[in-house]
Order: sequence, then structure tokens, then C-alpha cells
Amino acid sequence: MSEELFSNLAIFVLSLLVGFEVISKIPTTLHTPMMSGANAIHGVVIAGAIVIASLAGSPVGYVLTFIAAALAAANVCGGFVVTDRMLTMFSRPKQPTPAPAKDPS
Repeated sequence: MSEELFSNLAIFVLSLLVGFEVISKIPTTLHTPMMSGANAIHGVVIAGAIVIASLAGSPVGYVLTFIAAALAAANVCGGFVVTDRMLTMFSRPKQPTPAPAKDPS
């Protein structure tokens, strides 16, 4: 293994460990806002896929960047759907509106 690959791998492993520790310390009441923020940050992945697509020079590169952008977009949209569903769990149920009285005539 080259020295650059080894240092990149070490940084990746350290970031996994730090990320796990940070996420495990967050109280459960803050998971919804954290997910919403994380979903917004994942939009950077879409921007990165677009930048990489501009640098691609072969059809395989275009296909891979399209797949990356599509999966990132699905991740962002799905994350916001899950966040919305979680937020509706915290809202008060709506009071049923009484049906209008029928006119006897």
C-alpha cells in the first residue's frame, strides 16, 4: 500500500469512530432536528456528483455519476419524508369537526 492510501484510510477510520461517538451522545429528543440537518447536508453529495460529472471523460464515468446523483437525491428526499413523518408524531391530533346539522325540510 502506498503512503497516501494508508493515510487516507487512517483518516477514514478515525472519522468513522468520531462520527459514531458524536451520534451516540445525542439525546433521542434531538434526533429529528439532527436528521433534518443531515439530510440538508447530504445535498452536498448531489453537488459533488455534478462536479465529478463535469470532469468525467467517458460514458462509464457519466453513468456512474448519474447513478451517484440519483442515489444521493433519493437519500435526500427519503430523509425529508422520514423527518416529516417523525415531526407529525409530535403534533397534537386534530379535533374532529362536528358534522353540520341536517335540515329536516
